[in-house]
Amino acid sequence: MGSFGRLARRAVETDAPVMVKMQELLRGNKDVMSLAQGVVYWQPPEAAMNKVKEIVWEPSISKYGSDDGLPELREALLEKLRRENKLTNSSVMVTSGANQAFVNLVLTLCDAGDAVVMFAPYYFNSYMSFQMTGVTNILVGASNPETLHPDVDWLEKVLRENNPIPKLVSVVNPGNPSGAFIPKPMLQRISELCKNAGAWLVVDNTYEYFMYDGMEHYCLEGNHIVNLFSFSKAYGMMGWRVGYIAYPNEADGLHAQLLKVQDNIPICASIVGQRLALYALEAGPEWIRERVRDLVKNRELLMDAMSPLGEENVRGGEGAIYLWAKLPENCSDDFEVVRWLANKHGVAVIPGTASGGPGYIRVSFGGLKESDTRLAAERLRRGLQELVTEGMAQ
Repeated sequence: MGSFGRLARRAVETDAPVMVKMQELLRGNKDVMSLAQGVVYWQPPEAAMNKVKEIVWEPSISKYGSDDGLPELREALLEKLRRENKLTNSSVMVTSGANQAFVNLVLTLCDAGDAVVMFAPYYFNSYMSFQMTGVTNILVGASNPETLHPDVDWLEKVLRENNPIPKLVSVVNPGNPSGAFIPKPMLQRISELCKNAGAWLVVDNTYEYFMYDGMEHYCLEGNHIVNLFSFSKAYGMMGWRVGYIAYPNEADGLHAQLLKVQDNIPICASIVGQRLALYALEAGPEWIRERVRDLVKNRELLMDAMSPLGEENVRGGEGAIYLWAKLPENCSDDFEVVRWLANKHGVAVIPGTASGGPGYIRVSFGGLKESDTRLAAERLRRGLQELVTEGMAQ
C-alpha cells in the first residue's frame, strides 16, 4: 500500500479547493486580471490600522486570549447585533474567519452520517466543510433559474420525507456564488420548516452590508437558528481572519460544545486581528456602505461585459459581490472555459462546477477599483464574444 492509501478517506474524497486550482492556473501568468476570488479592493479603516501599529508590542498581543473572543470585542459585537441586526437573544463566539466558524458548527452540530441540506449554486467551502468532517449525506436542492432563490417546496418535502431528517440547513444571504438575496418571507418560511422538523438553520451573513438597489439586509433569530458574520469583506480584513458566530442563548449545551471545537482548532482568533476588528467597528457601517456604493459601477461594467452571453443568462448582483452567468450550451466544461479566458484573454473567473453549477461561471466585482475593473471587463467581453461566435479558438 502506497502512502496515498494511508490517508483519511474523508480528506481524499473532499473536493479540491477551487481557489487552489485557480492559483495553480494563474501561477506565472502575470498579465491576468482577477475577477475570481471573493475579495474587496479596500484595506481596513486607516484609524484602526494606526491603532494596531501602536499596540503591536504590547505583551498581550502575543499571548493566548479567551477561547470565545476578547471580552471587549464580544461586548461590542453584541451591541452591533442588537442595533443593526435586531438579534437580542444571541451569544457571540469570535472565530478565525467565517469559514472556521462554519467548520466549528459542523463539528458541533453534525455527526458523520447525518443528512444536511444546501442549495445549488452553493458556497464551495461550506460543501467541503461537510465532506472533510464525514458528513457525506449532502442533499443539494435546486434554485429558481430566474431568481436563484432556493426551492422551498423541495425543502419542505425533504424535511417531511427524508430518512434521516436533515440535521442542518445552510444558506448564504446574500448569496455566494449567486449574488441573489432571499426575500424575508421566504427565509421565514425556511426557518419555520426547519423549526418544525427539528433541524438547525445556519445563515451566513458575510455580505450583510453588500446590498444594492434599495434592498436592506435582515437577520432572523430563534432557538434553531445560528447566524455567521465576517469582518473580511466589510472591513477589507481578508488576511486578518476574523469572523463570529451568533448563536441562541437558550440552546442548551451549545456554548460548551463550541468551546471544545474552538480550543482544538485555533484556541482563539488572532489577538491582533481581534483588536483590529474592535477598532474597525468604531468606523461604523457607513464607512462600509460608502465603499459598497462604489461597487455599483463595477457591477454595471461587468454585466455589460457579459452581454454576449445574453441578458437572460446573467443573474445575481442583488447583493454580495457576484454575478452568476450561464455559458453557451456547447461549453459544459466550465473549467476549460476559465482556463481559456485566463490564458488567451488575461482575465480570471471561477468555474461554476465548484459550486454545483456546471456550465456556469462566477464573476466577482469587488476586488478591483473601477479603473481596473473597466480593463478587466474589456478583456472579459472580448473573450465571451469570441466564445459565443467562434468557440475556444487557440
